[in-house]
Amino acid sequence: MPPESAVGTELIGVRHGMFGAAGSGDTSGYGRLVRPVTSPGSTPRPYGGYFDDVADVLATELAGVGIDYADAIGKAVVYRDQLTFHVRREHLQQVAGRLRDAPGLRFELCLGVSGVHYPEDAGRELHAVYPLMSITWGRRVRLEVSVPDADPHIPSLYGVYPTTDWHERETYDFFGIVFDGHPSLTRIEMPDDWQGHPQRKDYPLGGIPVEYKGARVAPPEERRTYS
Repeated sequence: MPPESAVGTELIGVRHGMFGAAGSGDTSGYGRLVRPVTSPGSTPRPYGGYFDDVADVLATELAGVGIDYADAIGKAVVYRDQLTFHVRREHLQQVAGRLRDAPGLRFELCLGVSGVHYPEDAGRELHAVYPLMSITWGRRVRLEVSVPDADPHIPSLYGVYPTTDWHERETYDFFGIVFDGHPSLTRIEMPDDWQGHPQRKDYPLGGIPVEYKGARVAPPEERRTYS
């Protein structure tokens, strides 16, 4: 594998305090903690290991169905010994279908979908990440799709990987990503009438005031700011 120092990074934002909560004061207890939020940049070829073979076969398979690899894959990133294809959402189902069905790929298993929220990453605030596994070849890759908060729609992979059924519902519930074509995209953890999506970074922290030996401990959002 190429050394991680060879992989460029893209600055998304800067966090102040442990959690970087905006507009609610510092809840970490140390406001001078400053941490950049970065995303790995595109990795140059060769990737190393079986990653180059997977990319080459995928490019051939996509060409066979009339899709240009560069149009479907925004970038490929090798980071911490994992290969991630950043897929444009309009091509997600075709890319996943070829990864599943092509004899040289055979990524038969999707291990779910996880949501990520980067509120400072303008135009691509919401990400969905799909880890795939080839039982035939003993290989793993990941697919990642990013969409803007103003248009949080991603095609559902239920038709390609039925195992994503409840995972997509959970990601919708907690992050607000809408998976178009899902057979029953309803909340799965929170009540149906719940307002908001609790795992987004702009979701209120909440909390209940606590009395402790005569002292009142305020909810996180009401605590003092440490500067």
